[in-house]
Amino acid sequence: MAFAAFGSAPTTEHKGPTKTSKIVLALLMPGLVYLGLFFFTPLISLVITSLEVPDASGAIGAYQYGFAWENYVTVVTTYMPQILRSFMYAGIATIIALLVSYPLAYFIGVKLRSRPLVQRLMLVLVIAPFFISFLLRTIAWKQIFSDGGAIMQTVYSLGLMPTSQHFLGTDAAVIFGLTYNFIPFMTLPLFTTLERFDVRLLEAGSDLYASPAKVFRKITLPISMPGIISGTLLVFIPIAGDYVNAGQNFLGSSKTSMIGTIVDTEFLQTQNYPIASSLSVLLMAVIVALVSLYVRSSGTEDLL
Repeated sequence: MAFAAFGSAPTTEHKGPTKTSKIVLALLMPGLVYLGLFFFTPLISLVITSLEVPDASGAIGAYQYGFAWENYVTVVTTYMPQILRSFMYAGIATIIALLVSYPLAYFIGVKLRSRPLVQRLMLVLVIAPFFISFLLRTIAWKQIFSDGGAIMQTVYSLGLMPTSQHFLGTDAAVIFGLTYNFIPFMTLPLFTTLERFDVRLLEAGSDLYASPAKVFRKITLPISMPGIISGTLLVFIPIAGDYVNAGQNFLGSSKTSMIGTIVDTEFLQTQNYPIASSLSVLLMAVIVALVSLYVRSSGTEDLL
C-alpha cells in the first residue's frame, strides 16, 4: 500500500483564475477596448457600407442597408487597371527602397558601430524627412521636377529628354515619390537588426576561405531577414493604399491613378460610398493574402 501511495500521480485541482491572470487581463483591457472601438467597429461599418444599395429617393450619397455583392463585381471589372497598377507600384517601390536602404543600414549599423556619435548623426539624417509634412515633401518634389525647374531644364539642355515630354505625371515620377517617402520605414528596421549583428561571424567566414559574396549569402542575409521582412511590410502596405503621390495635384496624372486615388474620388466627390468601401475591403483582403504568403514563404511565420 505504501508503494502504491508512493507511485501514485499527484492530483491537481482547478482553483479558478489566479491573481496573475486577473492582472494580465486588466493590463490588456485598455488595448482590447481601443482595438474594438477604433479597428473592429470601423471595419464592420466598412463591410456593411460596401454591401449597401442606392436609396429609393435616388439622391446623391443616399444609400440603404442591403446585401449587394455585385458591388465587388463592379469594382473588379471597372477598376482592375488601378488595382494592378497599385500593387505594381508598391512592388517596384519596395524593391528599390530595399536596394537603397540595405547598404545604408549596413553602413550605419555595422561599419559605424565603433563611432557612436557619427552613427547617431546618420540616424538623425535618415529620420529628418519626418520633421516635414508628407504633403509638403511631395509638393516640394513636384516643384523640383516641374518643367521650369533646374533639374528638368538641365535634362532638356543636355538632350536627355525632348522638351515635349514631361517627367511629372509619369509612372517613374510616382514610383520615385513613393520610394522617397517610405525609405525611412525600410532603413530603420534593417538598422535595428544589423546593429545587433556579430561581426565575428564575418571574420569566421573569411577564415574558412568563403568569398565575400558567399559570406553575405550564408551569414549576413539570413541574420538580417527579420529586418527585411519588417521593412518590406512597413513599406509595401502603405504604398499600396497611397493616394497622394499618384494624385493629379502632386506627382501623378489621370493615367497613374491608384486604388487610394479612386477611393478618395468615390468618397469625397461622387459620394459613392458602397463602391469606395468595396474597394477598401478588397484592398485589405488582397494585402492580407499577399503578406501571409510572403511571410510564410520566407520562413518567418513568427512575425504574423
